[in-house]
Formats: sequence, structure tokens, C-alpha cells
Amino acid sequence: MSGVERVGGAVEPAGGERLRRWRMVLGGGEGDGTGCALAGRDAEMDAALGALYGGGAGGSRKGAGARSAGLGGSAPNVARWLGDIRTYFPSSVVQVMQRDAIERLGLSALLLEPEMLEAVEPDVHLVGTLLSLNKAMPDTTKETARAVVRKVVEQLEKKLGARTRATLTGALDRSARVSRPRHHDIDWNRTIRANLKNYLPEYRTVVPERLIGYGRAAQSVKKEVILCIDQSGSMAASVVYASVFGAVLASMRSIATRLVVFDTAVVDLTDQLDDPVDVLFGTQLGGGTDINRALAYCQSKITRPADTVVVLISDLYEGGIRNEMLKRVAAMKASGVEFVTLLALSDEGAPAYDREHAAALAALGAPAFACTPDLFPDVMAAALEKRPLPVP
Repeated sequence: MSGVERVGGAVEPAGGERLRRWRMVLGGGEGDGTGCALAGRDAEMDAALGALYGGGAGGSRKGAGARSAGLGGSAPNVARWLGDIRTYFPSSVVQVMQRDAIERLGLSALLLEPEMLEAVEPDVHLVGTLLSLNKAMPDTTKETARAVVRKVVEQLEKKLGARTRATLTGALDRSARVSRPRHHDIDWNRTIRANLKNYLPEYRTVVPERLIGYGRAAQSVKKEVILCIDQSGSMAASVVYASVFGAVLASMRSIATRLVVFDTAVVDLTDQLDDPVDVLFGTQLGGGTDINRALAYCQSKITRPADTVVVLISDLYEGGIRNEMLKRVAAMKASGVEFVTLLALSDEGAPAYDREHAAALAALGAPAFACTPDLFPDVMAAALEKRPLPVP
């Protein structure tokens, strides 16, 4: 069959879409072997890719089309490139390319300019970068940066808030079941199951000798949650997600929420939980780590151990006193505290972490594992109900 090739059972022109895609991947030049020339929109897309991923000092890919590639250190060039990639690629791809540009081409300093911030596609990783630059940020940029952070926070709250509230409300209700409920608080499913032995066939009914009901958890604080967050540079995405979840938990009247961030110092941001953007700008990414000091502070705030959940979010690279840290965890668990260790709270893959410390915590009955934001409500629900954690 001349001039065509068979692909997955379908016939397409030789050198067609498959060849075009390979040309995009390989970047052109004499060595790519495709012999495929790009024009129009394809050439412009290739130039945008070449500016970031191309070879050579300027980052250009030969044969990328009429437009010159390479971003250099010029803010106008970068702003134009950001506009181009938003035109050519979907949002998820744009976010990856922005992250790569910041890491590969050292563009962090340019994010201190308001014009640049207005051109970027906001996402969790960009927020982390902005927070790391917070102290160096000029006043002219801070309001724009806050607007970018707020947009991401609102997106996350919309995505995660409703399910978190629903999941945890159910967990709190189940953990607060009472044996003498009011009529509208009766858990009929559990009541019927508990009274099946009292079934009367002649009347085709169950006599409910024992009523099981839900406690009215919303009327009073039933549980206390302490989020203890490592704000070292590697934990940026976790800090963003944890701050959003902290605000969601704080909005629930039946949970008393405390949010603590730490490096070698400890900062309690509980009074800012009504606005997660304030929480995020109250953090300082980077620096050392003293988990023991942070846990000592959290331990001092526990008044009802049996009704308290402590969530440590850290990669466990401890710069403080290791043995004291482990003793504190053991003491909290012995007093009745539910202790959860998350190595990361993000959508990333397996994080780097201190395996020795993770193993020591697991030996104390506090397994350490990474958790995605989608799984976090289930983890918290299990902790509130004192069930085994859904370790992935």
C-alpha cells in the first residue's frame, strides 16, 4: 500500500500526524531523522517548546520556525512566552511548563514583577514559589501576589471543601452516637440491625427495645485537631494544601482547629485561620527543621487527649533532638491522642523523607505515609473515629 501506513488498525498517510508528533518531540535539526518541516501554528508551538527545552546556551531548537527561541533573562520575552503557551497548550500542560521554566531557567526573580505575575497561570507550585520569595518581594508586587495566591486558594477550597466537611461531619456523628437519642436523632439503620431479634412475624415489625442515635455534634466542640506543618523549602505544596484544609476544618463548629508551622522556630497561626491567604503569607518557606520543638508546643496545647488528633506534616528530616521527638510522640499516644504523620500532602509522587525516623514512628503505632489532597478527608475521618488509617 504505497504512501500510507497502518496505525492501530487504522490507515493514515505516511508522514502524517505520527511524523508531526515525533518532529515536535525531537525538536528538529539534522539529527532528528524526520525530515518534517513545520509551518504556521505548529512552528509557533515548536518555538515555545524550544525556548524552554531546546539545546544550546539560549535554549533554542534549530529548525523551530521563523520565530526566535530562547527566553534569556528578559521580562518582556518571558511575558510573551507565557502568553504563547497559554494559547497553544491546555492549563495542565501550561502549569508544568511554567514550573520547568522557573527551575531550569532561573526565572524566580522575574516573578517579583507585577506584570509577570499577571501573565502566569496560577497553581499550587507557583504559590509555593511566591511564598519562598515573600520576604524579597517589593511592595508594588505584594498585592498582585496575594491576588494570585487567593485565586489558587479559592479554587482549592471549592474543590476540596464540600467533600471534607461532609466526610468529617459523618465521622463526628458516628463517633458521637448515643443510646437515648431524640426521635429525629435516631440512626434507624443501626437501630433496626440491633433489634432484629425482636422481630414479630405476626405484626411484620421490629420492636426497638434499644435505640441508637447520632449525637448532635454540631452544637458543641467534639474533637480537637492540631495541624503541625513543616515549612522547610521541600514542603511548599504541602504547606499550601494544609493551610486550605486548616481553614476548612476551622469553619466546622464541632472541631476546634489549631494550625502550627515550624522550621527551627514555631509559629502559631490559629488566629488567622479564617483567611488561608493570611496563613500562607504568615509562613516562611526554607530554613532548618526542629520537629521536637514543634511537637513540644503542640503537646502543651492539648487539654483533652482522648478527643485530640495531631497531624504532623513533615519529611522527618529532624535537626532537633531525635530521641526527644520520639518520646513526645509516644507520650501523646499513651495519653490517648490520635497521631498521624504525613510525609507530604500533595499530588506529587513519593517524597524524599528520613526513612529511619519513619520506621521509628511506625514502631510507635504512628505510620508515616504520603497523602494526596483527595485522600486527606478519609484519613481525618478515620483518625476522628479512631479507626485504622487508610494508608495508601
